[in-house]
Amino acid sequence: MGCVFCNIASGEQKADIVYQDDKIVAFKDRAPKAPVHLLVIPRKHIRNLNALEESDAELMAHLMMSLPAIAKEQGLLDGFRTITNTGKGGGQEVYHMHFHILGGGKLHAM
Repeated sequence: MGCVFCNIASGEQKADIVYQDDKIVAFKDRAPKAPVHLLVIPRKHIRNLNALEESDAELMAHLMMSLPAIAKEQGLLDGFRTITNTGKGGGQEVYHMHFHILGGGKLHAM
């Protein structure tokens, strides 16, 4: 019950975690759209970018600065794509802010 990503962050639900620290968790997407498809979430429940508050600035800086290191750790040395969906119109399906890291193969132009 509750938020699936909060449950993953707390360890209540299993996921293939590739990185975690006290602020964020990165895990493999269960329905990958690329050879490497990770989700990176804050441990703190934030609905999406529209719900960010000024007090989230340090957390967001940490998350954004961690994305390249996580990608590199997963072998994405030649580049990667980062995506976040915000709200229904943006295609958001899970209402816990998350960033997709995709790479490891040819990605279609957007």
